[in-house]
Amino acid sequence: MRNPIYLGLAAALIALPSYGDDLEELIVTARHDTRTINVTDELSISPDVAQLLKKAPGASVNGNGPLTGIPQYRGMYGPRVATSMNGAQLAPSGPNWMDPPISYAVGGQLESLEIYRGIVPVSVAQEAIGGAIDARANRGNFTTGEDFELSGRMIGSAQTVNSGYHLNTAVYAGNRNHRIKAAAMTESGDDAEFKDGDITPTEYERQRYDLGYGFRSGDHTLQLDYGYNDTGDSGTPALPMDIESIEGDLYNLSYTLDRDPSGLQIAIDLYASDLDHRMTNYELRDAPPVARWRRNTAASDNLGFNVATTLLDETGRWVIGFDGFSAEHDSDIDNPSNPMFFLTNFNNAERDVYGVFAERHQEFNSAWRGEFGLRYNRVEMDAGKVDGTPATMPPGQMLRDAFNSAQRDQDDNNIDLVARAWYKASETTSWYAGLARKHRSPSYQERYLWLPLEATGGLADGNTYTGNIKLDPEVSNQVEFGLDYSNDSLTLSPRIFYNKVDDYIQGTPSEVAPAVMLVRMLNDMNGTSNPDPLQFNNVDAELYGFDLDWAWRVGEHWSMSGLVNYVRGKRDDTSDDLYRIAPPNATVRLDYSTASWSAGIESVMYAKQDNVSDTNREQETSGYGVVNMSASWQATPSLQLAAGVDNLFDRKYRDHLGGYNRAANEDIDRGERLPGYGVNAFARVVYEF
Repeated sequence: MRNPIYLGLAAALIALPSYGDDLEELIVTARHDTRTINVTDELSISPDVAQLLKKAPGASVNGNGPLTGIPQYRGMYGPRVATSMNGAQLAPSGPNWMDPPISYAVGGQLESLEIYRGIVPVSVAQEAIGGAIDARANRGNFTTGEDFELSGRMIGSAQTVNSGYHLNTAVYAGNRNHRIKAAAMTESGDDAEFKDGDITPTEYERQRYDLGYGFRSGDHTLQLDYGYNDTGDSGTPALPMDIESIEGDLYNLSYTLDRDPSGLQIAIDLYASDLDHRMTNYELRDAPPVARWRRNTAASDNLGFNVATTLLDETGRWVIGFDGFSAEHDSDIDNPSNPMFFLTNFNNAERDVYGVFAERHQEFNSAWRGEFGLRYNRVEMDAGKVDGTPATMPPGQMLRDAFNSAQRDQDDNNIDLVARAWYKASETTSWYAGLARKHRSPSYQERYLWLPLEATGGLADGNTYTGNIKLDPEVSNQVEFGLDYSNDSLTLSPRIFYNKVDDYIQGTPSEVAPAVMLVRMLNDMNGTSNPDPLQFNNVDAELYGFDLDWAWRVGEHWSMSGLVNYVRGKRDDTSDDLYRIAPPNATVRLDYSTASWSAGIESVMYAKQDNVSDTNREQETSGYGVVNMSASWQATPSLQLAAGVDNLFDRKYRDHLGGYNRAANEDIDRGERLPGYGVNAFARVVYEF
């Protein structure tokens, strides 16, 4: 199955133009309907970069632990939201997404988070039925002279809610032809507090090291980046296990050619990662009886490439390219106190996607412009045979044998279509409309989970699942409308959307008799009361709603801004609602700023969520509001000091996306929805040179 990926990599290398090509020069600037969060300006000291997504309209975060935030956009989450780092994809090493792709983005080394609002262009991501996010790292700059110039940034922060700290140092050196980056980060925190006690386990520790080198000659730029991630003991109280370690190497090689005025740009990315992950249910949380100790050792190997060519003409531009991404997963469970117990959870579970796309950006006249895209993806999946101690029982044996004898090699051929248009009605007002038909093939968990387990990509609903090899791809039919208004003092950008998803992949009550028998048998043996398992199946769903971001400059120093989000997700084939949908919410912020200092206060409000999934046994949540304050002072051109308080009034609340407690905790019952963090005072120092 890997052959198409390697052929694509070879083609990408062959496509590299020689440095002697005699082409004219052109610099192409892409234009996307995006929201960019400047990480340097945002005063956030959370170790989880995903929390910054709450600054963008339509975005939210499923929280399973302090480092385990999973992006949600307009009710879609997990692999439905394409996430990349400088354009490179990554498949998490853990089958329960303890390390979602965005967790490998380091806040202190980022320049920005770019969120594609609504329908995603076909050139941006392979599978993006629920939005796309790109984390942009600071790679340093080329200069105009021969002499190297040295620069850097040092960041230190601390917070009270978990005695957490973050230290990051990045040093850059560059001249007109070369740029070099070296960076290191360390962060740590204890169990977080809330009004009535501690949330255990929510401790964390992580180190990250990055090196980068860039070479520029004329219109050619070559960039090589390497990152090493080392995550230690970190809690995930909404999941059945905690992180013991996540280690891995990340590689990225990119090439760009910009020619002017020929109208040509070529961008090539080759990237890979090698990730290893260990998790346990007995180290950070109170251990169960020794017979039920579990340790999961998992790994993922990722390999990918992107090749895109942009051609300008008198009325617009073409973007044409091809890409590929291959991920291989292994996951083995054992009991360190019982050498006889073993479980091959996933064995060489492979998922390869390679595609071609063409995208046209057309300027019809001074008022109208449009974007039209076509993408074809070939998705190939396979998995090796499995086994385990549970297969010594008749129901487990039947599940194992049925899986091993099944046709596990599955292929999908998916075609995506995008059409978007903008109409400039005046100097202040533009109207927008978009249509799309997009696909997502099943994840390896959804297809190849053979035994009833909770290895579900971070669903965190407490149910056990089995996969379904015969799943069809999800088909998302999207329509959205919007307005962009901006004058000297006021900016408004509302959007309304509707998303009809055929063959939506959802857990439904299992009709696989051996799976149901096994769960009931284990309940009798262990004295537990786990519900009957679910199975991933195709259903029909719809999501609709609106989101808005706005900003109003009141005077020379005062300004206000905010967000409003509403999404409704429900099944079409039954009367049930979709699981883990963010409740309606709004943010209002008031800021005062001068040339050297600024201060702000914000109110974050969430409505109750009573549209919950009966299938997933989802609990309702009450509405709440919290108040946050922050201030920053540019003491010198190089030194910035900042501080603030989150949840100023120490409000006790429960985030609907926060998951349920799975660990023994004297302050929180098992199965109770996890509380939000309590009052948190924090401070940050940034020094640049």
